[in-house]
Amino acid sequence: MTTHTHAPTTPATGTPTRGYTATKDQLLTRIRRIEGQVRGIEKMVEDDRYCIDVLTQISAIQAALDKVGLGLLDGHARHCMQAGAEQGRSEEMATEMMAAVGRLMKRG
Repeated sequence: MTTHTHAPTTPATGTPTRGYTATKDQLLTRIRRIEGQVRGIEKMVEDDRYCIDVLTQISAIQAALDKVGLGLLDGHARHCMQAGAEQGRSEEMATEMMAAVGRLMKRG
């Protein structure tokens, strides 16, 4: 995994400003909700719930993760890629983003 540190920084903390910085609290809330859904599946299996019910919950989690991923891609396109273009790195940033899209789309 590549970590880019050449993003603009928040003046107060000096931490990088990311495409999701403005919605970080909402993002964390969604991730915690997904975490709860995964724990729910664990309990369903422990309780010997019907296979289709478990699969339905897995599908819901995958959809929730896709929504988080698309939100991150949107923030990346609107914030990080713009900053990269200003630094003359638009081709590198586009290649990196398309690789990320490819990873998100792959399903076993």
